[in-house]
Amino acid sequence: MSADWHSHLRQSAQARHEAHRWRQRRVHRQDAQRLDMAGNDYLGLAADRRLAEAAADGARRFGTGARASHLVTGHSTVHEALEEALARLTGRPRALLFSTGYMANLGVIQALCDSGVHLLQDRLNHASLIDGARLSGARSRRYHHKDLDDLARLLDRVPDASRRLVISDGVFSMDGDCADVDGLAELSRRHGGWLMIDDAHGIGVLGENGDGSVGRRLGCEQVPVLVGTLGKALGTAGAFVAGDDALIEHLIQFARPYIYTTALPPPVAAATLQSLEILASEPERRRHLDGLIARFRREAASLKLPLMASATPIQPILLGDEQRTLDWASTLEDAGIRVGAIRPPTVPAGASRLRVTLSAAHDDHDIDRLLEALLTCQKQESATCAGVSR
Repeated sequence: MSADWHSHLRQSAQARHEAHRWRQRRVHRQDAQRLDMAGNDYLGLAADRRLAEAAADGARRFGTGARASHLVTGHSTVHEALEEALARLTGRPRALLFSTGYMANLGVIQALCDSGVHLLQDRLNHASLIDGARLSGARSRRYHHKDLDDLARLLDRVPDASRRLVISDGVFSMDGDCADVDGLAELSRRHGGWLMIDDAHGIGVLGENGDGSVGRRLGCEQVPVLVGTLGKALGTAGAFVAGDDALIEHLIQFARPYIYTTALPPPVAAATLQSLEILASEPERRRHLDGLIARFRREAASLKLPLMASATPIQPILLGDEQRTLDWASTLEDAGIRVGAIRPPTVPAGASRLRVTLSAAHDDHDIDRLLEALLTCQKQESATCAGVSR
């Protein structure tokens, strides 16, 4: 008798419900009174009218869809222009567009790795990097978070004749802290390995020109493989890989998620070109964002909120308990503020947190609203504890 698939689905759903980890989608409606402090629109560009107009013009000129993969007929002049602009932003000879950041990471790791590669990556890397390692066939190990000594110990164990690939996020999406990219680059160089940085949350935010935690500061010699996304600070969608000619040509030939996927819609590419122009011409957006981050951290510290160590727009409040995290998120939702309630399996057990994200679209009044709502969470919790103690 064949297995009952519906029974399997019901059991899986029941187990997740019983663990109080059932995820639900919410329809996000535009509401001027509701604060989005859960997304990754760090520069406030996703709703910028200039991007919408650029996308509309791109649709009129190139159509709404690319019609085919880049290697067939999908690669148009607007894609070429965007790749050249991203190469300039990051100080690399070339860049290559992918439809999503997840696909970029899977494609790069699959194209570079086989059973002869030893892949070493940070324990807190994004799921796409972890999945890429699983699918690549490489011998994969994960070093302790940001622990260069642990990485060095693992690198010392790799046979001399083997290729080494070290991978790290530039900014870690759930903690908001930054990798020691310089230290990783030096350690990789000493062991004859390549370094790959996924700078999804750094592009547009960090760096002197918004070029990220790597960008122009470190070249292809130090960081041969640089991945970035367009759907966060740049406000559009898609991703890219930047590097030298040999890397990009290799990916064009061997990265299956690139070869067998329809190219990025041309209107998205056109909107991203506009976004890059705004990034270059309006540095005050980043300065404003930095000011909001500093103010929030200062005021949150005075409230003794359990902030994690982050100087980026990702400001996690570590609450530990899953139900406590859901309760605080619900109180914030009632106040018209949406934040991420992050629980296992996305983070380890006992590490549930509110993932607050700040944006250049926010202002001081928004920070006041957030702090007031967080104070309400504290007061409600104190009142509940006092009632229980009686």
